[in-house]
Amino acid sequence: MQFNKPSRIILISTILCLPLMAQTPPPAAAAATPAPAPCSLGPVSCSGLVDGYYSYSANHPGSGQNIYRNFDVRANSFSLNMAKMTFEQSADPVGFRIDLGFGRAMDIFNFQDTANGFDNLRYVPQAYVTFKPQNGKGFQMDFGKFYTSAGAEPTETHLNWNYSRALMYANGPYYHFGLRTSMPVTKYLTAGFQLVNGWNNVEDNNSGKTMGFTTALTVGKFSWLNTYYTGPEQNKTNQGWRNFYDTVFNFSPNDKVSTYLNIDYGTQKFVGGRGSNDWIAVGGAARFQLSKNFAFAPRAEYYYDKDGFISGTAQKLKEVTLTGEYKLASNLISRLEYRRDWSDQAVFERGDNPASSKSQTTVLLGLVVFFK
Repeated sequence: MQFNKPSRIILISTILCLPLMAQTPPPAAAAATPAPAPCSLGPVSCSGLVDGYYSYSANHPGSGQNIYRNFDVRANSFSLNMAKMTFEQSADPVGFRIDLGFGRAMDIFNFQDTANGFDNLRYVPQAYVTFKPQNGKGFQMDFGKFYTSAGAEPTETHLNWNYSRALMYANGPYYHFGLRTSMPVTKYLTAGFQLVNGWNNVEDNNSGKTMGFTTALTVGKFSWLNTYYTGPEQNKTNQGWRNFYDTVFNFSPNDKVSTYLNIDYGTQKFVGGRGSNDWIAVGGAARFQLSKNFAFAPRAEYYYDKDGFISGTAQKLKEVTLTGEYKLASNLISRLEYRRDWSDQAVFERGDNPASSKSQTTVLLGLVVFFK
């Protein structure tokens, strides 16, 4: 059997960590499965995951694709979504983080860089150095490639409540390359500034830069996160700025219930003239921990792509997702998910007929194993 270069990197990294991942045998009277021992390579901690699924689509699309999905894109097929290893050293005062990954998710995550001919970091979703001065009162600075600050959902499946990603995740920025800072302002408020090349690109497509402004307010069981990105995103011109505002409200009244509300508003200004393409989206989700091993998470969204700039069609998209999670072990979870997407336009594929249906319905079974 032959392995390509990214696969060899992941395989070698996993082999290096195997001796450090042994679990301590549980006491004879213990009923719960013990958590895996922390993985480390000296001062460098390591973590990872393997994430796969089977998705059934009632539309039976001829292309084999679920439209507008991240990362459950394959229809009526088993698929490896993501396999990933992370190596991280805490800043004291200098640290770093490197993620190595492959699978269908990496193709989607890095689609814009790949389309523009830059493929060097296709299997590196994050890679950055961190500086946190000892007398900096909590100030932190990162430089490199890092996940976006916008949105309610993380990139990794097991860190989300649902298996599939929301429309707001799929249509927002995934990552940026450049400088990121954060600083506690008060006991409850943290603020940050970012200066990056743009959306989803390591190499810039123009000479301008995108600025990001972030705030995080946490009071008791409530948190409010704000992210605003503004800058030129058009190819080979610094005209036609894109403005994107994302806000997330989190509320967890107790350890059994968690909720969020996410609102997005974006505009893409026209080059050399007045006017813009606009979009707005609202989504919310909840997670109910019904027992030690079982959880239930509903989610609903409304996505108004007023001018078709994001999806390619001026439309009003909606989706409802119902996800049941069962923890098979401390580091192995299974998810059974029902999702229905629909639009006021015929944008979904049915059989061999593209853009012939106003809805698509899928049922998915996913498995994620992870360690940290």
